Amino acid sequence: MKKITWIVAALLVLIPSISALAKGEFTYITVKGPGIMGDLTISNPALTESFMAFADFSQGSIDAPADPGEGYQIIRSYVVDNKEAPFDLLYYYPYTGFVYYDGIANGSSEYDKKWYTADPSARQPFQSALKQRALLTWLPLVVLAVILVVFFVAYRKKSNLA
Repeated sequence: MKKITWIVAALLVLIPSISALAKGEFTYITVKGPGIMGDLTISNPALTESFMAFADFSQGSIDAPADPGEGYQIIRSYVVDNKEAPFDLLYYYPYTGFVYYDGIANGSSEYDKKWYTADPSARQPFQSALKQRALLTWLPLVVLAVILVVFFVAYRKKSNLA
């Protein structure tokens, strides 16, 4: 009887956290793909607050596209008790509108290893994050170029005065 009481108590503690994980509400996503050096971490709620942010999996899978185009690897993760916990892996093809759902980390679901139609509302926040990353990547180079031009102009003026 004590054993059953402990099992019920453990389930009551775990059920709220399990249901939160199933709904989505990821802490962040990590993106790898064309034009991204290293990893891009995104915490935009439009891309993290729902399991269905990239595709409505309940609409059913589709046949694999002949050429899905350029895709991005997306790992959706939680931070629980200051520990990162990857939840799942998918590939997002924003330019052709497809999602390949690879599956849940350390588990499986009925959605695994299938193609889906991408949710069009994910495209804009995703592309905004890519543009912001590109800006942050090139900004230091632009600043360096401006500094070098200023030094070059100042040096030329000094040489002409001498």
